[in-house]
Amino acid sequence: MAGTLAGGQKAAQTNKENDPDFYKRIGKMGADSYIEKQKQGIAKPRGFAYNRELAKTAGAKGGSLSKRTSKK
Repeated sequence: MAGTLAGGQKAAQTNKENDPDFYKRIGKMGADSYIEKQKQGIAKPRGFAYNRELAKTAGAKGGSLSKRTSKK
């Protein structure tokens, strides 16, 4: 069942049974690695800091989808 939703849920359950803090631990490892790279000055920016054009597009899209009605 590799690559299916059911397979992913089964793998997650197995990971949690073997180590209740599995996802917390691997998340911390990734964060610590990035922080260490920042200290060395070799970390690349992530998210919108990396792609300013994407941030601009996303902001425009979100702004145009206002829930308020116009006063016209």
